[in-house]
Amino acid sequence: MGVSLDLSRPSGGGVITRGETSRTNLSGLTRPQLAAALVEADICQPDKARMRAGQLWRWMHHHGATGFEAMTNVDKQTRARLDERFSLARPEVVERQVSVDGTRKWLIRFAPGIEAETVYIPDVGRAGALCVSSQVGCTLNCTFCHTGTQALVRNLTAAEIAAQVQIARDDLEEWPSDREDRRLSNVVFMGMGEPLYNLDNVSDAIDIISDNEGLGLSRRRITVSTSGVVPELKALGERTQAMLAISLHATNDDLRDVLVPLNRKYPLAELMAGVRAYPGASNARRVTFEYVMLKGINDSPAEARALVNLVKGMPAKINLIPFNPWPGSPYECSDWSTIEAFAEIVNRAGYASPIRTPRGRDILAACGQLRSESEKTRASERRRTGVA
Repeated sequence: MGVSLDLSRPSGGGVITRGETSRTNLSGLTRPQLAAALVEADICQPDKARMRAGQLWRWMHHHGATGFEAMTNVDKQTRARLDERFSLARPEVVERQVSVDGTRKWLIRFAPGIEAETVYIPDVGRAGALCVSSQVGCTLNCTFCHTGTQALVRNLTAAEIAAQVQIARDDLEEWPSDREDRRLSNVVFMGMGEPLYNLDNVSDAIDIISDNEGLGLSRRRITVSTSGVVPELKALGERTQAMLAISLHATNDDLRDVLVPLNRKYPLAELMAGVRAYPGASNARRVTFEYVMLKGINDSPAEARALVNLVKGMPAKINLIPFNPWPGSPYECSDWSTIEAFAEIVNRAGYASPIRTPRGRDILAACGQLRSESEKTRASERRRTGVA
């Protein structure tokens, strides 16, 4: 079939076992949170907390340590006390798939019934991009998106978001973090979920991912995509300094109400005003508009001209995304000639409009295809089961 499938679990994955779930995983804490946790656990005195936190930080995020025994510049007694109270274990990789084009997809189990997918796409950005999830499932129900057919289970924690980067680094063998030949250069919050409905954890995760002494990814190489949660746009820019991407897909409210139901709450005029006010937007930090090409739906020359008018005056680029089919999807991808004609109109108006090459379609890893197939239960149902 031409598809390379490796369903084995990578060795040394540091799976979180039942006995470890009661221990706080330090790898998901920001620097201030880490220092505070060490003091609270009586690992060190407050005047030594910053130094000790810095030691652990480098081991976790620069060297990729999954256990305290590796920390050779920390005395044995302290390492033993750390191991009693804390964990550095990775979540379980339930399934690992590799596409014929080199795209990798991991199904990650963070806890029983809590699973999400993460995708690495080679040759995107400077070297390669990791598409991370911010929620298990989604509430937005965008009609062209497979993820939207999976009900929301819960938000992912900062630790669970950062763990997706760590797992990818494990698999790509990219420790320590300062390797010049590393293949993971960009992170995009374009996986499962709406990041701005989980902004606190997304913000903390970006602090961890972008730390120069840790995972070391520039904030300019971190992009957060939103379907348009307008009230959180300003906070996203101020708290994270991340690049902004807008999941647009339509140029009028009637169509966008169908494709992206969130538009009924935050219509286009309100969304575009929020984007124009996004902190830090400039010609050097352009806003990306994502536009999925749906045959006979939003791909006409008239819509291309309307798109140009909609973004007029903004420092922007427009990513045209050929629709990636999934089982039961109600749409078809626009013909290639139609996509090229659409791009030509946008290009002539002065906006870059790259056509995104579909990647990982054979393993359902392409844009809009992510959806973990394992059984999911809502948080309320899990609570009822626990009570019973």
